Amino acid sequence: MSLRQFEYALAVAAEGSVTAAAESLSVAQPSMSQQIRNLERDLGVTLFDRTPAGLVPTAVGRAFLQEAEIAVNAARRARETARAGADDLVGELVVAAQLGFGTRQLPGALGALRRRFPRLEVTVFEESSSAEMEQLCRRRLTDLALMAQCRRGPADAHRLGDEEFVAVLGAGHRQLAADRVDLRALEGEPWVRFDRESALDGVLEEVASDNGLRPATVARVSQTATAVRWAAHGLGVTLVPASAVPSGYEHLARPVFPAVSQPVIAVVQPDSGPAATALLELLRQETWNSSASFWSRADEPHGEGGAVNDARPLRAG
Repeated sequence: MSLRQFEYALAVAAEGSVTAAAESLSVAQPSMSQQIRNLERDLGVTLFDRTPAGLVPTAVGRAFLQEAEIAVNAARRARETARAGADDLVGELVVAAQLGFGTRQLPGALGALRRRFPRLEVTVFEESSSAEMEQLCRRRLTDLALMAQCRRGPADAHRLGDEEFVAVLGAGHRQLAADRVDLRALEGEPWVRFDRESALDGVLEEVASDNGLRPATVARVSQTATAVRWAAHGLGVTLVPASAVPSGYEHLARPVFPAVSQPVIAVVQPDSGPAATALLELLRQETWNSSASFWSRADEPHGEGGAVNDARPLRAG
C-alpha cells in the first residue's frame, strides 16, 4: 500500500466515480482504476459499492478512508514542516473564501505570504453558500476557510473582525445626499440581490426583516462586483460589504442606519500545516474593524474629469 493509493481512494470517495477522481488529480483513468483494485486486493476488503448513483464507500471503506485521510494529511504536514525548517514553504495551500467576505484583506495577506514563501502555490475557491463552506470544512478539503460567522459555526474558529455593509446606489440617487442611508427610506426600491443560498442574501433577508422592508427583486447575481456595477447603472440598490466595493465606485456607496456588520472567521484545519498558520497570522494583521481605508479611497478623484465624491466615513452604529 502507498500514500498515493490512499489519495486515489479519497478522491474516488469525494467524486463518486473513478473517472471524475482521475480528472481531479490529472491521472489516467485506467491507472487509477488499477490502483484502487490493487488496494482492495492488498487490504482483502471491498472499499466501494458500485451503485447506479456511482461509487459509494462500504462500511469498512468509510472506516478505512477516515484513517487514510489522517495518514495523507500527516504526510503532507511532515513535508511542509521539514521545508518550513529550511525557511522555505513549498507545495499547495488550499483556501476557501466565502463570496463577499475578505475581498480586500485576503489578497493582501496572500500577497505577503507569497513574498515570504515564493515557492508556495495557493489555490483559492470562492463559495457563496454557508452550507457549502461548512461542508468543505467538515470534509477537510481546505487548509483554511474564510467565512462569515454563522449560528452553528465551528468551535475552533478564529474571529478576525467584522465586515461593515454599505448600500450602493445609482448615480443621481436622492439618498446620495445623505451621509448615512436610513434603510427604511429604501422601502419600495428595486434591489439587485444575490443567489438565494448565499450568505450575502441571508444578510439582506435579516436586515429587511428587522427594518420592515419588502425588497423588490429586480435581479439576482453571483458576484459582488456585478451587483455593484448594476446598482451603479441604476438597475437597483444593493447591499455589500464595504471592502467588496470595487475601486471607482466608492462615491456611490453609503453606510446604512441601523448599521449592518457581519463577523468574519477563519477556520484552520488541525492538520493543515505551517502555511495555513502563517496565512492566519497575516489575516489577523489586516484591517477588519475599521472602514477608514475604504473611505480614504473614496476621497480620491474618480470618473471622467477627476470629480471628487462626497462620501463620508462610516461611524460606529
